[in-house]
Amino acid sequence: MAHPALHLDTVSLTLDGNAGPVAILHDIDLSIMAGESVGIVGPSGSGKSSLLMLMGGLERVTSGSIAAFGRDYGTMDEDALAMFRRDKMGIVFQSFHLIPTMTALENVAVPLELAGAHDAFGRAAAALDTVGLSARAEHYPAQMSGGEQQRVALARATVPGPSILLADEPTGNLDGKTGDAIVDLLFSLREGAGEKTTLVMVTHDEALARRCDRVVRMADGRITDDARIVR
Repeated sequence: MAHPALHLDTVSLTLDGNAGPVAILHDIDLSIMAGESVGIVGPSGSGKSSLLMLMGGLERVTSGSIAAFGRDYGTMDEDALAMFRRDKMGIVFQSFHLIPTMTALENVAVPLELAGAHDAFGRAAAALDTVGLSARAEHYPAQMSGGEQQRVALARATVPGPSILLADEPTGNLDGKTGDAIVDLLFSLREGAGEKTTLVMVTHDEALARRCDRVVRMADGRITDDARIVR
């Protein structure tokens, strides 16, 4: 039997705050199969982004366990997790997180170079062409609009052909029209990123979430509903 792309078993997260420990997530149980697209929605402070950080191995659980394709994050040190992300995941952040001293082409080539891929810059150039930014290849992030920067971030996340694509409020810093274009691009790139690419997207936009196969609702650090979308 195939392992889920992501499996969370009774996951809780507590972080240290100024006034002491703060419970962020409580007893999260969630399985996401390969090829599924899942939208995670909920009010600000409900734990959506924290949950995505745990899925990406960017934060450690306080209790419970997370596994991706059967590999338990708890058995991996930071270097192993970084390599797992490099080989299996693409992550798109709300704030783009492009490297300001690198051109668009260099930013997209980074994950390929880290993986030792052949023709990293050729593949990066093709990815920029896919997102309509060939003319911006030699521009730096500060020379691009927010929408252009997010397209570069999408190209960088998808160019290695990840098995799992995580997106944290990918339209949060964009105007409505630009955001809609980015969403269309995100779903298009997801189809071409790799075989049965799994998408997990945190969003405040109900309509955007409903473009996914499932919608997971959160409140106060807990999952309150998990429903498959019927079309």
